[in-house]
Amino acid sequence: MKAILSLALLTGACFLLLTNTRCKPVAPVKATTPLEQFLEGNKRFASMHPVHPHETKQRVAEIAAGQHPKVAVICCSDSRVPPELIFDQGLGDMFVVRTAGNLMGGLEIGSIEYAVEHLGVEYILVMGHKDCGAIKAFIEGGEVPGHINDIIQTIKAEQEISQMPMTDKQLINDYIRANILHGLHQLKQQSVIINDKVRSRQLQLVGACYDLDKGLVEIIRE
Repeated sequence: MKAILSLALLTGACFLLLTNTRCKPVAPVKATTPLEQFLEGNKRFASMHPVHPHETKQRVAEIAAGQHPKVAVICCSDSRVPPELIFDQGLGDMFVVRTAGNLMGGLEIGSIEYAVEHLGVEYILVMGHKDCGAIKAFIEGGEVPGHINDIIQTIKAEQEISQMPMTDKQLINDYIRANILHGLHQLKQQSVIINDKVRSRQLQLVGACYDLDKGLVEIIRE
């Protein structure tokens, strides 16, 4: 009888322990860096649960006197790749430069230098995207009108691109990755301001690629 009673008490205690454990939700891991906050925002966007932060009248008033974004984003002008929506961010959260093929010249690099030197951004995100029209136009070749040819010639001149085999027309994703890596290399090689900040670990350069079908951003590493 005592054995049965002891077993019942032990079983009840285990049940209470398991019940209490189940009742306590596991706290989600909080994003600790601006980049992690962006990636968490992208997950919200991709799952169709954005929260649209910093879009209130109060936010407008808060940033009227000045901006303090922690992330600068260089990305394509493609209408399907708006970074504020993709990362579920709001007013004053990111400093954005957009060009076809996320290409950069003196003006674009100067704009990023301004964000680094005067706004104190901590991350520079160079973001390409799948099925990029600029990269596809370069791969396909042929005549292009007007200054669109400047875009093609700029891509053609990228060392990372020129090292890719032109015989395989199915490697568009590899060309896109090479283009993103070129942007990272270009910022360090052509900007003393950016390179010094990177070397002193005050600034991080990050490559990324946006998937048009999935809505997700993938970090690109060398």
